[in-house]
Amino acid sequence: MPSLRQLEFAFRSTDIAVGPPGASPGELIIEPAGKMFARYTVETAVLLQTKGRQLLCSLGAKRIATELRVEWNSRLKTAAGRADYRQKLISLNLKLVEHPAEIDRTLRHELAHILAQFRQKSRRQIAPHGPEWQQACRDLGIADEKRCHTLPFPPKRYAPRFIYRCPNCRRDFPRVRKVRRTVACLACCRAHNCGEFDIRFCLKLLTV
Repeated sequence: MPSLRQLEFAFRSTDIAVGPPGASPGELIIEPAGKMFARYTVETAVLLQTKGRQLLCSLGAKRIATELRVEWNSRLKTAAGRADYRQKLISLNLKLVEHPAEIDRTLRHELAHILAQFRQKSRRQIAPHGPEWQQACRDLGIADEKRCHTLPFPPKRYAPRFIYRCPNCRRDFPRVRKVRRTVACLACCRAHNCGEFDIRFCLKLLTV
């Protein structure tokens, strides 16, 4: 497992590539679990946070740079990263450690969200991937950045546990979670009540 000094050296390159001594360029070797991997994630998060703060300062966002936090988030499944402007927090998918060349770009992608919102002088919420974000991407050196990544993060599939049925058309609606509010069949509401909610078409939970 690389030391903090080795990680720091690796992060100075354009693409972040982390590996132990003797590894080929871009190669990533990770302990499968335990204290060493925990230390790895903590150290890399600190280095990414430092880099993010430096980038913000270089683009005139010094006021929020000191508030920026970067974390690895194992709860992210399909998204490569997530930015929370209110919390000044960037969360990165832990699966990115399997794609080290994408870590730097993902950091800049999420940083662009925070930078774009910071530049908006009013409190108006800007479009997530609108022109303000696109300009921030250009300023951060990722001018050709796309809205969505193409990394192989397959979504986890869950089998439906609950089946609801419309009492009118008898169509079934499988759901993973139990529906906590009253809902009606949209097709029947459109066909028989001009699209307005109609209690006659409320879905009924089937008993197993």
